[in-house]
Amino acid sequence: MTDKISPRVDIAFKKIFGVEENKDLLISLINSIVGAEDQVSDVTLLNPYNEKSFRTDKLSILDIKAEGADGKRFNIEIQISDEADYDKRALYYWGKLYTEQLKVSQDYSLLSKAIGIHILNFTSIPGVAKYHNVFHITEKDSGLIYFKDLELHTIELNKFTPNSKDELSDIVARVKNSLDIWSVFLTRNDLLNKDNLPDELNDSNLKKALAVLEVMNFSAEERDAYEDHLKWLRIEANTLKKYEQKGREEGKAEGKAERDTEIARAMLIDGDSVERIARITGLSNEEIEALKD
Repeated sequence: MTDKISPRVDIAFKKIFGVEENKDLLISLINSIVGAEDQVSDVTLLNPYNEKSFRTDKLSILDIKAEGADGKRFNIEIQISDEADYDKRALYYWGKLYTEQLKVSQDYSLLSKAIGIHILNFTSIPGVAKYHNVFHITEKDSGLIYFKDLELHTIELNKFTPNSKDELSDIVARVKNSLDIWSVFLTRNDLLNKDNLPDELNDSNLKKALAVLEVMNFSAEERDAYEDHLKWLRIEANTLKKYEQKGREEGKAEGKAERDTEIARAMLIDGDSVERIARITGLSNEEIEALKD
């Protein structure tokens, strides 16, 4: 494969940020997102990258769980596709991250803050221009934050780089902070040369991430899964535009159905088995067989 590997595909993302030798990159990413009070100097990976973790899952979410030196927990995931009720699932993942800290008979005082970080390849919050949003539970009238252990971040990458035809100079002009730098890496690494970066992107962590991406190797199974997920990402980018313009739930459902069908067609052309296509797209064997005709 001659194309550069995309770090927006979850397998590549976790292979970059979810391994012991790249913990410095994960720390940099976390610190670019969270506030001053939650900065980390070191983290323990709670679920390091494991090739077996995605073999049987349907476009599984390869999240990264980490614990800071002070006990705070972080769940970082990059989500390929827009699925129904994503907000509910984000809360569910936060709940698991928070509650799994406590063993039977332990005191609630042992619970530490849990922070969910959701890096999204789609628009999750329509009508809001900024791409990084932070959520807490606050009192309705005063805005008081009482439940301080809950924090959720959404990072909508398509809002940072809405135009795929932008030149590097256009993108660099948007860079104001370290999260912007990581967003450039995630969205337009194809424009970057680690040995010749603009001053605004001249960052040691970015250089290392680009170097990791250059030498990244996949096993046969990893490559198959990566290609499947990349197809999903590319086809979705085209089909979701249709329902985003409609702005209706029925349009959204229509867009998702079309996306699944287009992915299935692409996989049939590549000679993938009906069983594998069904696992990836969620279509029935009968629906996939019908596409052959």
